[in-house]
Amino acid sequence: MSDWLRGAVVYQIYPRSFADANGDGVGDLAGAIAKLEHVADLGCDAIWLSPFFRSPMKDYGYDVSDYRDVDPLFGTLAEADALIARAHALGLKVIIDQVWSHSSDQHAWFAESRASRDNQKADWYVWADAKPDGAPPNNWQAMFGGGAWSWDARRRQYYLHNFLPEQPDLNVRNPAVQDALLDVARFWLERGVDGFRLDVVNFFTHDAQLRDNPPITTLKRAPARPHQFQRHLYDRTQPETLTFLARLRALLDQYGAIALGEIEDEEPLRVQREYTDGPDRLHTAYSFYLLRQRAMTPAVIKDAMAQWEGARGLPSWSLSNHDVIRFPTRLADDDPQRTKLMLALLLALRGAAFLYQGDELGLPHADVPFERLRDPEAIAFWPSGIGRDGARTPMPWGQNANMAGFTEAPDAWLPLDPRHRPLAADAQQGVAGSVLEFTRAMIALRKASAALRDGEFVALDAPEPLLAFERRAGEERMLCLFNLGPEPVRRPLPEGALRLAVGQAEVLTGAASLGGYSALLVAI
Repeated sequence: MSDWLRGAVVYQIYPRSFADANGDGVGDLAGAIAKLEHVADLGCDAIWLSPFFRSPMKDYGYDVSDYRDVDPLFGTLAEADALIARAHALGLKVIIDQVWSHSSDQHAWFAESRASRDNQKADWYVWADAKPDGAPPNNWQAMFGGGAWSWDARRRQYYLHNFLPEQPDLNVRNPAVQDALLDVARFWLERGVDGFRLDVVNFFTHDAQLRDNPPITTLKRAPARPHQFQRHLYDRTQPETLTFLARLRALLDQYGAIALGEIEDEEPLRVQREYTDGPDRLHTAYSFYLLRQRAMTPAVIKDAMAQWEGARGLPSWSLSNHDVIRFPTRLADDDPQRTKLMLALLLALRGAAFLYQGDELGLPHADVPFERLRDPEAIAFWPSGIGRDGARTPMPWGQNANMAGFTEAPDAWLPLDPRHRPLAADAQQGVAGSVLEFTRAMIALRKASAALRDGEFVALDAPEPLLAFERRAGEERMLCLFNLGPEPVRRPLPEGALRLAVGQAEVLTGAASLGGYSALLVAI
């Protein structure tokens, strides 16, 4: 039932910034429905929707106050149902975010839990007594800055929050909490979703003894964030998480649905593999391994692929999402040819591939001035933060339209980067050589090739910066050559048929000629 995921291309929609149907400057479900045909026309297999549930929006939807309802900012449950139906009619699977590591402090569960130490939900969140001197229970640090514990005067205890104080951590060790989360899953599965993307899935459980994290002893200078001083041995990636995932997998198997996990860990590839290793774990997982690379080299790809050799699970890969600097800026210096090179590489790798809205247009990371920042992480760490708002600015649909066709309002919740206007979807539609048309062509090639879609990955010897590998399925072999440097290179080439070229790359008699930042995919 989950075979569709093998080699799938999944398109991430960040609803606030995708399309605004009601003219309030914020994207919504109705806007997403209107633009789903764009995703289907790309050739994608599925969409992943970032949170659209009820929320105070302290972390823009990743602080959920009701898992079973749509926030009025985005629409209604009926519109969520309509989106699922429209996506299915277009041949798209629907994956929705589930944020189960933590909830909003406005969730009814937390309101009851914090009321006393002996109510029915007293142990639904992670509570701990102060040390004798009043200090927090341990040294854990929050991802968004400061300690990971906040004092609650009602219970006279600390509660854990790995992110904002308004995002208290659920106690997923508790079987009653697990039951409640599985009920949430059933609610959405019954409405027709095809799977879940599990936010920071390896944060679900913590060390029962609340032991201090040890310091990193190899730091050469102070990092930008307090949590980067520590090895995170006890506040995440605990074995009890896998016990809960086995319960979730059993439920998903009843519906033929899938689970995709987001991994945030100091050993991301190892944990990705561990969390997908078997029929009682996640169907697939992705980490920030490629999302945080500042330069793409053959070693990066070969190391990643080597760690998946012999694995039972399925990897997933992405180059951009709503949390990181967009890859055309981070990896391609905002150059269209290098952007195509990175897209071709992503779509040539073994596993599921994830495109973030605007990747298919080659959007550079947006410049958002400090006074327009909305992201609490960006504000807390300005000016040295990653600037997540720059990945979340409005999607440009119409080059000459108001706000590039995102909204009828004079402005949006985040500003439109003027560099995005000439890259709008309608400006690239049908234009030979555009990033949009290249993306369509590469997805079509992937879908037409069993080797690219689900074949094994075989690394080939080549001098850097040339990355050479084959994808093999049965008798089909696809030779993939990527020149990741600026200087031209040549390589002997067996007889074959050219399937795709990027930049100044061509097949000569017995050789491949690759200009700087170019690629060839050849069926041999």
